[in-house]
Amino acid sequence: MSLSPAQKKFLRSLGHSLKPIMTVGSAGVTPAVTAELDGSLAHHELVKIKVRSGERSSRREIIDSLCEATGSELVQQIGHMALLYRPDPESPSIRLPPR
Repeated sequence: MSLSPAQKKFLRSLGHSLKPIMTVGSAGVTPAVTAELDGSLAHHELVKIKVRSGERSSRREIIDSLCEATGSELVQQIGHMALLYRPDPESPSIRLPPR
């Protein structure tokens, strides 16, 4: 799945008002964190998470591994916040603009 710049802009506008649904702490990516994020993406499609890690590179590694484990795509990362998107394969509730 690859999002066009226009689609990312649309998703960023939707995600602006969202609150983080979960915080990934110092334990990093655990099966419980992955399962919780997977369930949230199945229900909401667009979620905001907070990654509590000291270094920028480790935050990016955590976000990349979460995206890979859940099949989601990173829409935006600003500081400790990340916006992830995964459409519902059967009936997506978010209608993206055309590519």
